[in-house]
Amino acid sequence: MLQAVPSILGVIIISFVLTRALPGDPAVYFAGAMADKESIEQVRQALGLDRSWIEQFFIYVGNLVQGDWGQSLKTGQPVTEELLKRLPASLELTIIGLGLAVLAAVPLGILAATNPGSWVDHICRLLVTAGVSLPTFFTGLFLIYIFYYLLGWSPSPLGRLDIFYLSPSHVTGFYIIDSVIAGDLEIFLGVLAQLVLPTITLGLFALAPIARMTRGAMLGALSSDYVRTARASGLSKSMVLLTYAFRNASLPVLTTLGMVFSFLLGANVLVEKVFSWPGIGSFAIEALIASDYAAVQGFVLSMALLFVTVNLTIDVILAITDPRVGLEE
Repeated sequence: MLQAVPSILGVIIISFVLTRALPGDPAVYFAGAMADKESIEQVRQALGLDRSWIEQFFIYVGNLVQGDWGQSLKTGQPVTEELLKRLPASLELTIIGLGLAVLAAVPLGILAATNPGSWVDHICRLLVTAGVSLPTFFTGLFLIYIFYYLLGWSPSPLGRLDIFYLSPSHVTGFYIIDSVIAGDLEIFLGVLAQLVLPTITLGLFALAPIARMTRGAMLGALSSDYVRTARASGLSKSMVLLTYAFRNASLPVLTTLGMVFSFLLGANVLVEKVFSWPGIGSFAIEALIASDYAAVQGFVLSMALLFVTVNLTIDVILAITDPRVGLEE
């Protein structure tokens, strides 16, 4: 946790500098196209943009220490409220997409490693190549074109729930969980229908690194001395494969999951825009267009905190899975 502090400080500094280095002037944007120089200058003074970068930075850090992430100039609401309102939508999409990728990639990687050179191995390599090569926005648009436009199997890709349904009562912000709590099967099925295409888009993106790492780690484990000893001892194939080989191969796979989750948070920005998903990715793009400094900095900081939290969680899971990864005595 202490090692995460320099990373967070670095993110705060870099995001502050980069937002001000981006083209565009928020004072001009909010003053309006017909505003004169005096009006623009008044807006700039009201936003505190007439001060030096150093003054603005220390004011920003002082507000962060007090828990104030600033106010979104576009919506007029505190940035923390905007992010917390949209974060469940992004996390729901990311977690389900990662779950689909794990369910497909791990068995595929194990089968490819146990049958090298087979058709399963070739399919694994093909999916890995496609997942690495195809950008998420292309995959999303392609799926929309096939399953919504041509076949009509999917609902309109416009948000978390079709316009014919009412949103479930807010409890957790996760529509799947809230619809279950409300006991409304119709809304639950509607939420699942909206999630299919965007989660598959993210899942295909996440499948490639997980399947590749699983295959490589399993190949290394299956060729190790302890696996040969287990086979020579007469243990069953399933016990050798799952208990001995996969448990040791799972360590790099778990590390990869933490990295992939972080990548998916970044890929969410494009996927949310393609599917009109009201998450923090869409909020960040709108803030960038408007040069809304506080909103952009809040988005970057929230991503950094999520990244640190996920990596800390992965470290704990690794130590539980293999005590050798624990703290040194």
